[in-house]
Amino acid sequence: MAIVVINEKCIGCKICVKVCPFEAIDMDGKLAVINEKCTSCKQCVAKCPKEAIEDTTADVVQEETDLSAYKHVWVYAEQRAGKLVNVALELVGEGRRLAREIGPDVKVYAILIGDKVDHLTSDLFAYGADGAYIIENDLLKNYTTDGYTKVLTDSIRKYKPEIVIFGATHIGRDLAPRVAARLNTGLTADCTRLDVKVSSYIDYANKNTTLDTSDLDPNSEEKGLKQTRPAFGGNLMATIVCPRTRPQMSTVRPGVMSKIDPIEGATGEIIKVDTPLVASDIHIEVLEVVKSTKEIVSLTDAEIICSGGRGLGGPSGFELIKEFADKVGGVVGSSRAAVDSGWIDHSHQVGQTGTTVKPKIYFACGISGAIQHLAGMQTSDIIVAINKDPDAPIFEVADFGIVGDLYEVVPQIIAAWDNADKIYADYVHAQA
Repeated sequence: MAIVVINEKCIGCKICVKVCPFEAIDMDGKLAVINEKCTSCKQCVAKCPKEAIEDTTADVVQEETDLSAYKHVWVYAEQRAGKLVNVALELVGEGRRLAREIGPDVKVYAILIGDKVDHLTSDLFAYGADGAYIIENDLLKNYTTDGYTKVLTDSIRKYKPEIVIFGATHIGRDLAPRVAARLNTGLTADCTRLDVKVSSYIDYANKNTTLDTSDLDPNSEEKGLKQTRPAFGGNLMATIVCPRTRPQMSTVRPGVMSKIDPIEGATGEIIKVDTPLVASDIHIEVLEVVKSTKEIVSLTDAEIICSGGRGLGGPSGFELIKEFADKVGGVVGSSRAAVDSGWIDHSHQVGQTGTTVKPKIYFACGISGAIQHLAGMQTSDIIVAINKDPDAPIFEVADFGIVGDLYEVVPQIIAAWDNADKIYADYVHAQA
């Protein structure tokens, strides 16, 4: 533990207990004891009148990572029941862009884990992968945290990729942090942008006075990954770098990155990875996979989304939104306010705490446009906002805004939708 109490100096004044914001200090008689809640914020170190608490972080000697030993970009190609999830193809294209920015000899590889999944490589090559690492084992047929973490960690240690990217799906969010922890490297979650900059971590270290930059070569031309994600409820964007450890790891929300146009017949390198895995490595057993009996919502793949918010006034309002979606060939979305009110299931939620989407047309009906919601849909090709409040923030990002009662406006759109193809064609022509 980085924060320690020097028992010989502690007088039991309890000042540290009072100033600790995390309840991480207990009293054992007249001695302060640091517990597992400690985050090393150092407030107790600064307030102790007897200097009886020390930060020993600087005394911990970490093994230096040879950054030059790591090369290439890996994308975790998530598959379920032998079918790639959409975000895997999005990230292959993004990984290809990053690899080309790093250097001409840097490649993007997809890593496929499962049982009998080698047939998926053709799609990965078509969408930009230079090669694919394949880990196959009958124990990997269904996703398990233990099994997938072990084989992926072993493969990264063996082949040493510089960057590893995951989709921020339920599986990606479970797998990525466990792999990062075993590799003792950093992980930036829910990224919305990835960039490569020459000497980015050198620049970062030189600007950060809390880092020792004496061991960094100012003439280095290493290219580090800049990982941008929303912070503080989406009110600002934080850019994060991983200057001292490898690989650099990120999760990216589905729908944030765009797939490249597929190249039919593209081929690539295939590497079969022999990673030992036995049943005792996996501490759970999947007995049966039961698919949900409720309606499945595929927001990330939808070309048209009709979303409702607090302005619907109640759960019955989603009957109109469902009719609207059926008419235009779309799916039903919602704001967080509607989900929190219990009007619709969380699977329909669009936004920072829901699903990030990028449809061709996004209808926002009775949605005010909180920053958290905008973060999940503002990259839609066309945004149509319907709201009674002319000052609603949603109108700031809308391509078309209709001020009015959605219960009057939406039925009119439904009635006129048969002419929508001509309206859309006219709009595209005008934009060109």
